[in-house]
Amino acid sequence: MRKRKVKDPIIGIVNAKYSDNCIKDALDLIHSDKILAANQVVVITANMVDNKSVDSGTVVHPDLLRKVIRYVKQFSPFRIVVAAGSGGAPTKRVFDEIGFSKIIHEEMVEFVDLNSGPYTEIQLSSRKVPSTKINRLFEEADVHISFTPIKMHKEATVSLGIKNVALSWPPAEIHGMPKTQLGIHEELHEFIYAMGEIFPIDITILTGMNGMYGTGPSDGKPVHSDLIIAGTDPVATDAVGARIMGFLPQAVQYLFRLYRRGIGEADVKRMDMRGVPLIEAEETYSMAALGHKIAIDRHSILSVHGQ
Repeated sequence: MRKRKVKDPIIGIVNAKYSDNCIKDALDLIHSDKILAANQVVVITANMVDNKSVDSGTVVHPDLLRKVIRYVKQFSPFRIVVAAGSGGAPTKRVFDEIGFSKIIHEEMVEFVDLNSGPYTEIQLSSRKVPSTKINRLFEEADVHISFTPIKMHKEATVSLGIKNVALSWPPAEIHGMPKTQLGIHEELHEFIYAMGEIFPIDITILTGMNGMYGTGPSDGKPVHSDLIIAGTDPVATDAVGARIMGFLPQAVQYLFRLYRRGIGEADVKRMDMRGVPLIEAEETYSMAALGHKIAIDRHSILSVHGQ
């Protein structure tokens, strides 16, 4: 695995209600100008898991995808590629029916369906799925961005930046639709952990503007919390995303394993947190999801084990 561009766990949180451009503000907070530069191949793995409406919280919002693309454009990359590999319906159908095709056409960027080749093969530390073919785009990316809603998941606990990548890239041509034929879901946390070990994610963008509480990734309660979380460390960013949903790192098995393996940080006390304070973000999300303010860190910022 190549090293990600910035090692430090920098997290930016923005409330879109008070922002003219929430994506820009969040990415500026984490100094994305130290990651993005001219003549790069920038790949944006966007969560397009199923052809359910944007309001359902299942997929990223096309308008926010446009903002991400335009932010990247200002750095004059060689290529911008939006990549997705749906597990609930053919990617092209999701792409067309929800409005992503319009954004791609108007912004004049590339789109790659990760459910098909050409392929390269990667080796994994997963016992059930020790290797898999993935799209060759993996080898071409200079910068990798994971962009996904903040969602709970009925099997993975949370669906955030790492899980978005881990389940988007295995191709449905090989793993089936949904992606169950070769055993990914038999030990799902182990598979996500194994993908998280080798897939560099330079920038994670989590949107709470159309997220999901409960039985995700596509059948839960829609949550519109106005939060945008961006980060340079995928483990740290997902740990914050999980935290605002009420989960400490050890509640998400693959996330805790990646932290223990040294892939990234999960202790918020060791993160460079910027923008909306963590307690405020927790309360904002819980109010949107449950109608009641709940915060793990209400009395003080707790360690990775809640102490």
